[in-house]
Amino acid sequence: MSSAPAVAGGRGGWLRPLSRVLHRRPRLRLALLLTGPLGWLLVAYIGSLAVLLLSALWSTDSFTGELVREPTTDNFRTLLSSEVYRAITLRTLGVAAGVTVVDVLLGFPIAFYMAKVASPRWRRLLLVAVLTPLWASYLVKAYAWRVMLGSGGVLDWLLGPLGVHTPGYGLAGVWIVLSYLWLPYMILPIFAGLERLPDSLLEASSDLGAGAWRTFRSVILPLAFPAVVAGSIFTFSLSLGDYVAVNIVGGKTQMIGNVIYASVGAANDLPFAAALATVPVVVMLAYLLLARRAGAFESL
Repeated sequence: MSSAPAVAGGRGGWLRPLSRVLHRRPRLRLALLLTGPLGWLLVAYIGSLAVLLLSALWSTDSFTGELVREPTTDNFRTLLSSEVYRAITLRTLGVAAGVTVVDVLLGFPIAFYMAKVASPRWRRLLLVAVLTPLWASYLVKAYAWRVMLGSGGVLDWLLGPLGVHTPGYGLAGVWIVLSYLWLPYMILPIFAGLERLPDSLLEASSDLGAGAWRTFRSVILPLAFPAVVAGSIFTFSLSLGDYVAVNIVGGKTQMIGNVIYASVGAANDLPFAAALATVPVVVMLAYLLLARRAGAFESL
């Protein structure tokens, strides 16, 4: 009978000071709460990258097709010395950059209208309109574009009488489809950045005699630039690693994503696929460092 209160009191003896310390230090409490999940995420992410790099140093026996688990840099030497893979890398970077530029040109006016011009009611409707495509299946949208880009499709029906040919399947088709797929990921960060922009700055610029273009160039664009870079992280990285849309509408176009897919599937060369997969990883690490210097992470 007397042991239970003693145990409870002893337990409370070390819990109460700990609770007081955590109550006085909310940052320490938050750190302790996040240590487990973030630690597990870090181990899983860094571990997967370590396995990727380790397997890139293996090779595949050309006769038996079995993995040779002996360190070698042959895969990386092939990537650096082959003009084919250099061309594929440059083509992928060009498409990713082109998609990003198109999405900025299309997304910035939409985001500005939503943030600064539209009424609250229309703003909500436009947000729903921007988010609605994200609810649809990726494959459904990609195959819908395949139908539209093909001969006899919707674009051919609309532009044919004007003497304009559709892009068809190829690099231009990949550019169009990826620009459409990732456009919401550009609009939303820019909208969030512009929504935080005080209207008083625009009014002050107008009061000082600046026109619309001067206000955009000197006030809006510098303050919204981190948000643009934040959106470009999504469009650039998603285009850099995409292989599904490339296989659907790309025709004979080869990009890093579908070459990795072919190396894993048809060629059954996992070490070379892992070596090729390090290219977008390195590119995105460099891109993220530049984006961090531009202050993009505060706009995510």
